[in-house]
Amino acid sequence: MSEPTNISPVEQTPKKSNKNAIIIALMAVIIVVQGVKIFLDSREHQTLVAEKTSTEQELASTMQRMTEIREELDAKIAEVKKLGGDISDLEKAKAEVDAELKRSKRATGKEIKALKDKVEGYELLLKTKDEEIDKLKHVNKALLTENTSLKTQKNQLGDSINRLSQTKEELATKVAIASELKAENVRIVALSDRGKERDSPFKSRQISKLKAEFNIAENNVAPIEGKKIMIRIVDENGQVIFDVARGSGTFIYNGKEEFYTASQEILFDNTKQKLVYTYEKGSDYASGTYTLEIYCNDYKMGSGQFVVK
Repeated sequence: MSEPTNISPVEQTPKKSNKNAIIIALMAVIIVVQGVKIFLDSREHQTLVAEKTSTEQELASTMQRMTEIREELDAKIAEVKKLGGDISDLEKAKAEVDAELKRSKRATGKEIKALKDKVEGYELLLKTKDEEIDKLKHVNKALLTENTSLKTQKNQLGDSINRLSQTKEELATKVAIASELKAENVRIVALSDRGKERDSPFKSRQISKLKAEFNIAENNVAPIEGKKIMIRIVDENGQVIFDVARGSGTFIYNGKEEFYTASQEILFDNTKQKLVYTYEKGSDYASGTYTLEIYCNDYKMGSGQFVVK
């Protein structure tokens, strides 16, 4: 009887085939897993890139709005200041915006959210200031109208005061003129050595002394007070006869210092009082026409003339 045929190699072939299939399956699984991981990583990367791009755009937009708000704050500060309002809160907000604009251009979503909240706050402040500016404009318009009215009244009052002052000055001038004393009944005579009076004209040798007399006219406006009455004897050449040793002196007339020949201090009592002046020249009078001028303070009361042959 022959030996049985060996069939071992035929039995080992399926085992080897199963092992390869497992390896292939495992490799396929690994490939699939790696593919899924790559796909997921790619999706996550794309998501992160998109989020980053969106964050940067949002930050840029917010910072741009911050820049616009800064310009609006500048404009509001200038307008409110011009209208006389309070700008302290606007200046504080501007300082905060300036600080934000100087910071890093990178920020997280949380920081951007905080920036947006601040932007909303600044926008609310600007809106509030718009309402305040409208009120300030209304108040300023009312004040301008009132100020214009007051200026008109002031000008009218000033005109009235000026007219009153002018009237007062005119009245004072009239009163001053009306209160000036006047000399009347002026008489000039020559006295001889023996006291004999001669009326003008007279000869030089007949004049030992010159006598002038006059009355002060009645004046109910002039106050009762002391007065200095002066006389001036003026020759044809306009020269005043004076001698300080004989009582002559000076006074101011029309802003100039003038000489007077003789004077008297009296109490004017409005009784038509009579004044008499006796003047001894001490030398002969030259021939000619002489004028006797009478003054009180700085105005002329009257005058008279006499002739020496």
